[in-house]
Amino acid sequence: MKFRPGRLPPVPTAVPTSIPSPCIAVCRINADTGFCEGCFRTLDEIAGWGTMSDDRKRGVLDALSLRRQNPGETKG
Repeated sequence: MKFRPGRLPPVPTAVPTSIPSPCIAVCRINADTGFCEGCFRTLDEIAGWGTMSDDRKRGVLDALSLRRQNPGETKG
C-alpha cells in the first residue's frame, strides 16, 4: 500500500478473532439487571467486543453462561 505524505494509514478498530459475537439481535437492556435481554452482556461488553482479545471474549462468554442460569442477578 502506498501512502501520500501527510496521510496516516488506516488504524484497525477490531481485533481479528475466531470468536463470534453472542448477539442474537434481541437488543434490549434490562433496567433491573443491566444485561442485554438477548445476549446477557453489559453495555460495556457489547461496546468493547470488537476490540477485546480472544481471552477476554472467552471470559465474557463464561460469565454469560452464569448469567443465563441466574437471570435475576444484577451486574453489581
